[in-house]
Amino acid sequence: MVCTLKSAKVILKINSAIPHPEELAQLKAYFNYVPVLSDAFFEAMLARWYAFDAKRKTLLTSEDDIERYLYFVIKGVQRCYCTHVDKEVTIVFTYPYSFAGVVDSFLLCKPANSNFETLTASRLLRISYRDFMQLADDFPELEKWLRIMSANALSSVLERQKELSIFSATEKLEVLFKRSPHLFNLIPDKYIASYIGVDKATLSKMLNKIRL
Repeated sequence: MVCTLKSAKVILKINSAIPHPEELAQLKAYFNYVPVLSDAFFEAMLARWYAFDAKRKTLLTSEDDIERYLYFVIKGVQRCYCTHVDKEVTIVFTYPYSFAGVVDSFLLCKPANSNFETLTASRLLRISYRDFMQLADDFPELEKWLRIMSANALSSVLERQKELSIFSATEKLEVLFKRSPHLFNLIPDKYIASYIGVDKATLSKMLNKIRL
């Protein structure tokens, strides 16, 4: 796919560095969640990633920009969010060890429908669109990996859609705590409130009433 990238709203001066060996080991382990990739692929792929550190509240991707990078989280918490009627709505949180960024924008080369920012000081690895697609051209096995990972991602999206459609705010809070309990100690309550669709005051009352 040929992707023409327009000028980005967000232009960051990031000092990229070669990742530490243990960081690349975490990345390789995550890719091996779907064990279809060859040693030759990993040798080529791991050399294409770069590491960088970002301060808290760094906007990495802006809504309507095309996502230029696929990220892998080494440290910290991030979120994708959009703005609706002057309200920020958190769509997803990311944290170690997982992919991050506006992934559909990256893969489809289309304007992002959300923003991507750090909520805490973070360390991330990233690979450019050009390098990732070159790997896909050079190693057809990556297409199979993407197909399986996309199916898993779709399953997660449908599960999240079920939560949004039928769960009460209290049930959403309980599910989030069960899935990601560490978030409650790492980020301000307002982001959790925006994720489950209530205001901060309502969340405070909920936290006082239920046992997590």
